[in-house]
Amino acid sequence: MKKIALLGSTGSIGKSTMDIVARHPDQFKVTALAAGRNLEILSQQIKLFKPSLVSVHQQEDAQKLRQQFPAMPAEIVYGDEGVVAVACHPDADLVISAIVGAAGLRPTLAALKEGKNVALANKESLVIAGKIMTDEVRRHDKVILPIDSEHNAIFQVLRGNERDALKRILLTASGGPFFKRSLDELRGISVEEALKHPNWDMGAKITIDSATMMNKGLEVIEATWLFGVGADQIDVHIHPQSIVHSMVEFIDGSILAQLGVPDMRCAISYAMAYPQRIESGVESLNLFEVESLNFYKPDLKKFRCLYLAMEAVRVGASMPAVLNAANEIAVAAFLEKKIGFLDIAVVVEEAMLAHPIKDLITLDDVLEVDGWARRQAQDIIQKRGHS
Repeated sequence: MKKIALLGSTGSIGKSTMDIVARHPDQFKVTALAAGRNLEILSQQIKLFKPSLVSVHQQEDAQKLRQQFPAMPAEIVYGDEGVVAVACHPDADLVISAIVGAAGLRPTLAALKEGKNVALANKESLVIAGKIMTDEVRRHDKVILPIDSEHNAIFQVLRGNERDALKRILLTASGGPFFKRSLDELRGISVEEALKHPNWDMGAKITIDSATMMNKGLEVIEATWLFGVGADQIDVHIHPQSIVHSMVEFIDGSILAQLGVPDMRCAISYAMAYPQRIESGVESLNLFEVESLNFYKPDLKKFRCLYLAMEAVRVGASMPAVLNAANEIAVAAFLEKKIGFLDIAVVVEEAMLAHPIKDLITLDDVLEVDGWARRQAQDIIQKRGHS
């Protein structure tokens, strides 16, 4: 029986994780949950899975849960310390980190420092603090189990193959909903249009990141840390069908790929059951119904965010943290209809240009740069609003 601590239980990854737990009650036990403010879904999860520790974002929500479940033996905590408590739960064998954005860094790092096995959906943690996190992984002789479908695909392909034989990674991307739109057509994109992803069912922030292709840029940075490769060994391929989740080319010219229908439960179940495989509830891929598999080179002029991410990984040091923080602020502003779709890249680029690069040695260093970039991005947005 593997005991699970789940960070971000009410989001799309969290709900898919719960689906897999429900399918395999003899293999998994949910021992701790951390969620934001969606108390309706969280309450259902508490009733079904009976965790011993629950964390919510705010104190008032913790009080509501205590009133709702007066006889429940679970401890209910809140805030940043509450999430860390879930991540470090002494009974947890596996911590699934599915909090969106830089907010997932502190609890994920805390879990790694405790020597926990971590299944990572929170790519931003590696983007902004890759060296700090991978140092902890090596110190405890652990491995980060990637949940992103692309990195999970690469992880599966590399299993049983020598890393020295890896030549390059072919990271696939759907291209989002605007792959075929011209740059001029992107200027008037609405929030509602950007939230309609053609293949994947995801949260709002990652759906916008997919539309700008910032998500793929963050995944390039994540892959450099997960697989110990340089950015020059990673090629992004737009693959509109989202059937080939990624590929690896080896030094002998062989290319191995992982294929499947676009359903996150496949990657999540692999990370949860590793090194075994279990039934995930994902339907089989019918190759007879797949008319074609197409691959295209991304247009970096149109998808400026992907270009900026490649620049950030080239510069290194604190620049990826600035890229990520400024993007989080810009995406939030777009969702609130304060800026346009193409303005997201403008805000990120201006923040990067204003940043004095520094090495990130400690968590405090990371948080300082993260805070600076957020304030800088907010100032840029405010000035654009008054121009």
